[in-house]
Amino acid sequence: MKFYPIYSQFRTDPNNFNFQFSIFNLITDKKTYREYVAQDLRAYRLDKVGLYNWLWMDCLRFQLRLRRIEYLLNTAGRNPLKRVACFWLEVLNHRLATRLGFTIPKNVFGPGLCIVHYGTIVVHPDVRVGAGCRIHPSTSIGDYNGVPRLGDNVYIGPGAKLYGPITLGDNVAVGAGAVVNKSFGSNVTLGGVPAKVIADEGAKEQGVYG
Repeated sequence: MKFYPIYSQFRTDPNNFNFQFSIFNLITDKKTYREYVAQDLRAYRLDKVGLYNWLWMDCLRFQLRLRRIEYLLNTAGRNPLKRVACFWLEVLNHRLATRLGFTIPKNVFGPGLCIVHYGTIVVHPDVRVGAGCRIHPSTSIGDYNGVPRLGDNVYIGPGAKLYGPITLGDNVAVGAGAVVNKSFGSNVTLGGVPAKVIADEGAKEQGVYG
């Protein structure tokens, strides 16, 4: 299943951040919504959500509710029932996000997201992140004369900071505490302040996906 019919522009020039489109398809129908949820569950090594998972995995509960909100928001149109349901879920998720320390907006992350642990995570609403992102707490992805665009399978370690009109390619590992303020291509590991390439192998090769 392809989610990225327009992603080739990003892949061709990973240093080109002057584009205005999302790097993934928004959830605009039930089929895409189910695909997002299925990929999110796989990121947590789950096939389905049981009562135990729903009650005890707060990050997953926040994320699944966020996906439902995205679906309702993007498909509501003038449907009053969807609008009311979306509003109510946003109220519930805002309360949960406050407790967990999350500022994670709608329609930012592609499918297969894994929020590893609760703790402060701050993401600007204009940021766009591809599929398979794995993000740790004490991280921020923010605005400074522009916002980051991240490719697929990007790992963001604890305490990492990414800001400005930058792009990261696919399969990039951002090490703990790194400060990333310039663009990098695919299949690399970044570390340091400011960040630089510390290994010519990416997130998958580093084994950060387990």
